[in-house]
Amino acid sequence: MRALILVPDLPHRRRPEDPNSAPEDQPGASHHSADDRLAEATGLAEAIDLPIADSRIVPLPKPRPATLFGTGKVEEITADIRDLDVGLVVVDHALTPIQQRNLERAWDAKVLDRTGLILEIFGRRARTREGRLQVELAHLTFQRSRLVRSWTHLERQRGGVGFLGGPGETQIETDRRLIQERIEKIRAELEKVKRTRALHRAGRAKVPYPIVAIVGYTNAGKSTLFNHLTGADVLSEDQVFATLDPTMRERELPSGRRIILSDTVGFISDLPTMLVAAFRATLEEVIAADVILHVRDISHPETEAQRRDVQDVLDSLFDEAGDANQAPIIEVWNKIDLVTDAARPDLEAAAERASRRDDPPVFASALTGEGLNDLLTRIDHHLTDSDVTIVVDLPPTAGRLRHWLHENTAVIETDENELGITRLTVRVPNDRHGRLLRLLDESGLNARQ
Repeated sequence: MRALILVPDLPHRRRPEDPNSAPEDQPGASHHSADDRLAEATGLAEAIDLPIADSRIVPLPKPRPATLFGTGKVEEITADIRDLDVGLVVVDHALTPIQQRNLERAWDAKVLDRTGLILEIFGRRARTREGRLQVELAHLTFQRSRLVRSWTHLERQRGGVGFLGGPGETQIETDRRLIQERIEKIRAELEKVKRTRALHRAGRAKVPYPIVAIVGYTNAGKSTLFNHLTGADVLSEDQVFATLDPTMRERELPSGRRIILSDTVGFISDLPTMLVAAFRATLEEVIAADVILHVRDISHPETEAQRRDVQDVLDSLFDEAGDANQAPIIEVWNKIDLVTDAARPDLEAAAERASRRDDPPVFASALTGEGLNDLLTRIDHHLTDSDVTIVVDLPPTAGRLRHWLHENTAVIETDENELGITRLTVRVPNDRHGRLLRLLDESGLNARQ
């Protein structure tokens, strides 16, 4: 089925002409240019192997309630659909059920809006049971909003049930009820997933393995970075939403501290709210993280707009969680190997400006490995800043305390003398320091910093 990609360009979505005026200063303005939205919409269609007959930006002075586009534009596109032998039209915009129905009738072709297209991609990418449940929940939530009285089969009445009979219910009411029942069942199953994840986090909290969550715009190189740092083989391809299901792996930092890296689903502009809600269980790993790595494709012309999109989603996650103390964010300016020498000075100046607001970004290439040692050192610094390094001498009888130290601290150095006394130099997380002092006191031992 050949596809036609349409990107409506509304005045309120265009970026302001004044270069000193940020897009977010204009109500409803888009962070992205029309050309970038067209490239992204094309990439989304290609992600589900749609053969693209044509793609274009469609100026839209004013959206029409019935068809989004004006009558003349609808007729013009109708002719193109026939000439190009198109069976599917992708509209990179949210369509109401009425608009979708009317356009399908006018064009005699299947019409898919941005949300529907992203849902199709998610449906193909989900691999685990949890991922499939989350995608199905988003699909059903979207489908429920599409159930309008626009198809004749939805207006037929079914016979009543029970002894009294009665007019029964229309097909649309039956469909809505069945969908709602399935939604409630999926939500119950996802609550079990949420509780299981909470138990896993509680288990990890008992050992000194901080969580470092990797987030970023889709196709920014998150999975490639994850693979390079952990030696994992998570799918990393040059396509949007290459991976959906979260993956966790262990990694040792330069200091010897071990961390757990978590690779999460990529973000995207205008990410449908229902998708954020459906993937809440997965995104909770980000909320619970000790450090967040925001991976940016610094070679992309819209990298700043992508940064805002990711930050918007993160802000909404932490606002809903009621967590004012969100983890520190390290920006990883990835794909530095694609930046030309001529563009480097401007990039370094931008990094200098960013450093005045937040932590300085880390220049890196997940593909070549450039800058990854600096990144690990930066993570180490954030995690060890409040740690306490102590030295303790353990007699052979202190096996239980020795076990606790190995499980709950980072052992930097071990030295045993001829009397069997083991001298341990350990780095203790601040939240375990008091517990260690009590254990030492109970054992009649002392520690020195």
